[in-house]
Amino acid sequence: MLRILIADDHEVAREGIRSLLESHPGWEVCGQAKDGREAVECASEMKPDLILLDIGMPNLNGLEAARQILAASPDVPILIVTMHDTNQVVREVLRAGARGFVLKSDAGRDLVAAVEALQLNRTFFTNRVSQMVLEGFLQREPVDGHDDNGGEKKDHDGSGVVLTSREREVIQLLAEGKTSKEVAAVLHLSVKTAETHRTNLMRKLGLHSVADLTLYAVRNGIVQIY
Repeated sequence: MLRILIADDHEVAREGIRSLLESHPGWEVCGQAKDGREAVECASEMKPDLILLDIGMPNLNGLEAARQILAASPDVPILIVTMHDTNQVVREVLRAGARGFVLKSDAGRDLVAAVEALQLNRTFFTNRVSQMVLEGFLQREPVDGHDDNGGEKKDHDGSGVVLTSREREVIQLLAEGKTSKEVAAVLHLSVKTAETHRTNLMRKLGLHSVADLTLYAVRNGIVQIY
């Protein structure tokens, strides 16, 4: 039995995916999560054989959730199921370590094939994404966090600023409108530590307000707008 964890902030999407997957013999959905943070917790507790993650989830986006899950369980295959397929999103999916990428618009056609591929320790990318990956390879575009000379890659905005995992978490929560007290509660920090992270991020990125930070988060794929 292949045990699958689904993470998506839309209940209708989760139920649709669950129904599709459980119609396949030998597959069961062992858990569902409504945001990235819950997905990380469920992955740790349930030890699923395969994980499906949406990207644009609150509290912790799917890319950061994938990084945290793989840091703890490097061998678990992760399939990204999303509505976004920009070059930037594809690059970040590859950097996060996901083994597959399916657009929600193609899920009815491609989802079962993608899960079958990952179950056999293969990768699966939709045709458009495969072409983008190939073009990136031909252009020698780095996808592993380093440039061709082994140097550390620049952040999305080209500024040379590289954020830690915790800093990306704090940015997402602040950009979603949470106060320092709420950030502290979500991340199990003291309010003072959360405020320190906020101050350091503003200085590090050269930003002057939460509005600036929110715009940075949107432009760099940390949060998504619909």
